[in-house]
Formats: sequence, structure tokens, C-alpha cells
Amino acid sequence: MIFDKDGTTTIVFQEKTTLSAFLENLNRAYPKLKHDNIVLNLFSFDKLGLGDILEFLDISNTHKAGGQSFVIVTDKLSYDEVPEEISVVPTLQEAKDLIEMEEIERDLGI
Repeated sequence: MIFDKDGTTTIVFQEKTTLSAFLENLNRAYPKLKHDNIVLNLFSFDKLGLGDILEFLDISNTHKAGGQSFVIVTDKLSYDEVPEEISVVPTLQEAKDLIEMEEIERDLGI
């Protein structure tokens, strides 16, 4: 698992692994990441379905309840296909933009 920290945001990715192994590694590393905004870069996975993305729903909800952003980056699914409780965007730049907007909302108490 590779962590790329940029300010208060950590981008997480891992090559040549299964989705279940990625999720397991993320759960193990979570205590070190829980105070950062988290971006999961899932570009290394060739095939992803809605069920795969929903595997991250619990950790996403936990993280967002802690006052941080949790964004999944993949171009395998569109934003419209996933429930609004989980943030999915097609590019890393859009993930950074979304986190910036969410931080502004938190600062304003929205």
C-alpha cells in the first residue's frame, strides 16, 4: 500500500492486489490516516462494480462522521451509479477539488 501525503490529504493506492486485500490493508492502516482527508485511487483495478465500491461504505461513513473527507477515484463507474453517501469522482484533481469544497463547508458550518 502506498501513501502520498499532501498537507491534510493522503492519497492511498496499491498496485497488483485484489480489492479485498486493498480494503483489508486500508482497515489496518486506518488508525494512522483517520485525521487526514483520504483519497482512494482505484485506477489499478481493471474492473469495478457498484458492489465493489459499496465495500468502502462503512469506512467512508466512519471517516466522514469524524469530520474528514473520504473520496474514491475511479473512472469505472459514474457518479450517478453510486449512492450519495459515498463520494466517487473520475480524476485525482476532482478529488482534490471536492475535498477543498468540503473543507470550506466544514469551516462555514454548513
